[in-house]
Amino acid sequence: MRVIRDIESDLRRFRSRMVVVTGAILVLFGLLSLRLFYLQVVRYDELNAQAENNRTAIVPIVPNRGVIMDRNGIVLATNYSAYTLEITASKVVAPLEEVIEQLAGVIDIQPRDKRRFKKQLGESKSFESVPIRNRLTDEEVARFAAQRYRFPGVEIRARLFRNYPYNQLASHVIGYIGRINQAEKGKIEESDDAGNYRGTDYIGKLGVEQSYEKQLHGTTGVQEMETSAGGRAVRRLNSSQAVLATVWFCR
Repeated sequence: MRVIRDIESDLRRFRSRMVVVTGAILVLFGLLSLRLFYLQVVRYDELNAQAENNRTAIVPIVPNRGVIMDRNGIVLATNYSAYTLEITASKVVAPLEEVIEQLAGVIDIQPRDKRRFKKQLGESKSFESVPIRNRLTDEEVARFAAQRYRFPGVEIRARLFRNYPYNQLASHVIGYIGRINQAEKGKIEESDDAGNYRGTDYIGKLGVEQSYEKQLHGTTGVQEMETSAGGRAVRRLNSSQAVLATVWFCR
């Protein structure tokens, strides 16, 4: 028995389905257009600022701490340069823990050095170098230089450290500097001077070093760096130099 198809009925069903599908497509395109309008027009300023922040990064330039002198110009506190071993995490190829263990075979790295490094690494950006050992000896510098090719992302840099030429003479008046603790860090973050202490690890703890902290610290400079999607520094866009001050102390 042959079944006679109702062609007109099939066409009506086909047309109705096409109308439904076309309507759904138009609705979806409409929603997509509304979403694009919302992102590109309504939220343009916000998203553009986020994209710019992802493209650029501000790196602090910490000023050299000011020199303390008496009224006759005799230096009571100054800075000296020493070598530090530093790691830039974004440039390291092998796993970081593995690199540190290999470095420990070349240069003496104590557990306290590792703890300090991990803490500072968590507070810095991936393209900033973080010291893992301070005050390297000439022998250690030479030993690492011979093995430098093994450690991409690891380098030796010269940094300034505080020096008191007369040792403990008038130390109760001159004071000293020390690493910023959590309590001091909290006070700095709550103050108006928080931006000026970005990248600073040490602060005056006692005496003139503490009383004249603001003058001795100076003004932190900044470098605006363009970064890649992976967080690597590509080029420097702009910079302002750090400004330091000298303090005379009348004895």
